[in-house]
Amino acid sequence: MRAGTRNGWYHTACAVLIAVWCLLALTACAEEEPAQENVYSVYYVSNSETKVEAHDYVMQSDVPDEQLDELLACLSTMPDRMEYKAPLALGFQVLSARMEDGKVALDVSGEYRNMSPVREVLVRAAIVRTLTQLPDVKYVSITVEGEQLYDNAGELVGLMSADLFINNDGSEINTYEQARVMLYFADAGGDHLIASYREKYYSTNTPLERFVVEELIAGPSGQVSGLYPTINPNTRIINIMTRDGICYVNLDSNFLTAVNNVSTEMAVYSIVNSLAELNHINRVQILVEGEVPASFTTATFERNLDFVTTLGEEE
Repeated sequence: MRAGTRNGWYHTACAVLIAVWCLLALTACAEEEPAQENVYSVYYVSNSETKVEAHDYVMQSDVPDEQLDELLACLSTMPDRMEYKAPLALGFQVLSARMEDGKVALDVSGEYRNMSPVREVLVRAAIVRTLTQLPDVKYVSITVEGEQLYDNAGELVGLMSADLFINNDGSEINTYEQARVMLYFADAGGDHLIASYREKYYSTNTPLERFVVEELIAGPSGQVSGLYPTINPNTRIINIMTRDGICYVNLDSNFLTAVNNVSTEMAVYSIVNSLAELNHINRVQILVEGEVPASFTTATFERNLDFVTTLGEEE
């Protein structure tokens, strides 16, 4: 065999062997590090009590009651990272836990009432966001030695869902404040607006005006019938800022695509009227991709209640 032929065969064989070795190595890695299933996020409270953070946990059981027990055990166990603490290990005891009809009902000891308002809200957020990941659980309720739980403002705390606690960046939930805002949604015909109160806890890192617009985009909660969305749910907020009493709302182009029978004018005034309910806002300028749409008759808008009706009147 000539030297050139031998060298060519040698290099070809090496290339084939290397390719096989790489394939085997990749296969071995895949076998050694299988994709984890049944991974849940367990939320813990930071030592500074300014946020909660999710830690991954691999669920061991596939039985609903046992899964609930697993998550409650996690919430009661101090995490490996010492800068966080377990929400169910903060001076009170869980007296009972019952899961039925899509709800988890927790009854806790009286020491629960000794927590500061900030800690109590963070504990609730951690519990609710953890337990509502269970497939059969949508709501969590908390009672204290069998009695209804009331928040720091004296309001009854009823059933809680995960979306009650607004998460500002997908990984952390910072200090909460409770907001009670007036939102304007459309009637069935899409030519009038109906005011509806909404109460939620929201991150203090999120400006209140952004929270209002986010809730409008999310649409009616479904708890009150007869309310319809005014804004295309695909609309994205580019930015929002308020200066000298004027709130500047910059949205992407999806805003101009109507939903249901709602005109752009109704969509505009749903935002304007909702934001004008905030004490520090007098006027609103709505931009689309940074520009005032040519169809707008004015650059800034003031509250306009001519389009507003109440449930029943529009019929």
